[in-house]
Amino acid sequence: MATDFSALGIRREINDILRENGITKPTAIQVQAIPMILAGRDVVGQSQTGTGKTLAFVLPMLEKIDSTKTHVQALIITPTRELALQITNEVTKLADKLGINVLSVYGGQDVDRQIKKLRGGTQIAIGTPGRLMDHLRRKTIYLSGVTKLVLDEADQMLHLGFLDDVEELVRQTSPKRQTMLFSATMPSKIRGLATRYMRNPADIRVQTQNVTLDEIKQVIVEIPESEKLDKLCSLMEEYRPYLAIVFCHTKKRAVAVTSALIQQGYDADELHGDLSQPQREQVMRRFRDAKIQILVATDIAARGLDVEGVTHVFNYDIPRDVDSYIHRIGRTGRAGETGMAITLIDPHEEPYVRMIEAGVSVSIEKHKVSGQRFLTKDKRTVSRTDGGQFFKKTFEKKEETDGVSEKPVKKKAESHGGANLRSHHNKSKDDQKSRYAKKDPNKRVFGKKRKPIER
Repeated sequence: MATDFSALGIRREINDILRENGITKPTAIQVQAIPMILAGRDVVGQSQTGTGKTLAFVLPMLEKIDSTKTHVQALIITPTRELALQITNEVTKLADKLGINVLSVYGGQDVDRQIKKLRGGTQIAIGTPGRLMDHLRRKTIYLSGVTKLVLDEADQMLHLGFLDDVEELVRQTSPKRQTMLFSATMPSKIRGLATRYMRNPADIRVQTQNVTLDEIKQVIVEIPESEKLDKLCSLMEEYRPYLAIVFCHTKKRAVAVTSALIQQGYDADELHGDLSQPQREQVMRRFRDAKIQILVATDIAARGLDVEGVTHVFNYDIPRDVDSYIHRIGRTGRAGETGMAITLIDPHEEPYVRMIEAGVSVSIEKHKVSGQRFLTKDKRTVSRTDGGQFFKKTFEKKEETDGVSEKPVKKKAESHGGANLRSHHNKSKDDQKSRYAKKDPNKRVFGKKRKPIER
């Protein structure tokens, strides 16, 4: 494997900028893709997020952009606003020092501001299908000069119903373009897209097993729906994550779980489709800065998120398909780090577990909760591999029988959008205010806050 980017054909100027940002060694997907893309080949790359695929297509792109020309020369299409913004931030760190103008084009932003920037000369546009189509209809963006086209997270664009818009955008670009398609999974429709619009593409695959299995400790906890929140809180106390993402099926459920976690004194916030773009950006900024340690999110809102330091993923609701499971747990254990993914299931959801196990080709460790006792014989250790450990926890549980009745009385659950959260209606507002006023402010703060690890 190449030991630096210059060996892959990246010029010294860009190499120096990478070093300034703490990036010195290429990842597997970068080693395979960069020479192919520099040679002008179309590329189909199958790789999970967190493997460095963004730089795999961005670095060769920057090598070919002509900063003296003011039209859009490269287009990167993403399924979500968050991913568009994330890629824009990464590209801008490099492009600014090369005199290349980059613009993110997504909904929730002032369209007039985007139009002004497009007229001012943008060489690289990064955006979502909906807003890009809006600009096409307004005739405020012209894609005929695009010679570098990237379709990122293509399977999610299919999942979200964007495929028709994507094909229209592709048709608007130069017929002489170079096309790069990256996706965690390759459904038949995505393969069909590659067949229609790509010329003899190089097929690059990075083994997903290293991402989804080797670096991530996976656990299933079987528990009745009515006891899920209690178990989630006890797991938070047990494993004390540095940063954690909790996944829920719906916006309403995410709001309910977030509210309940905040009531319990946790630093939590929510991420879902009902938030405005400024709200979403504020939530993500606070999460990246570890000002909140628990992010409760829906699948669509969290798609493609890349946040350093996420040590744990909790599936409050089990995913209904293998691809969603892979995407979710891929938020941790990134770039060679170690992570943990815990999925809470109601007993009747066992068929989904079997489906996931078949999809990832592994038998996932299962814990059962009987009353208030956490039963397991497994004993393993999860720790960071960078020397500066964010967390280290032994998965050895003892039967917790002290002071616990064999038949505990269940608390009546209050209705919170189906989340079956604990009832607080028997406490007055004054009582609750008093409880929080007396709380030790450091009690729920997990892990020692550190600077992000340099990659």
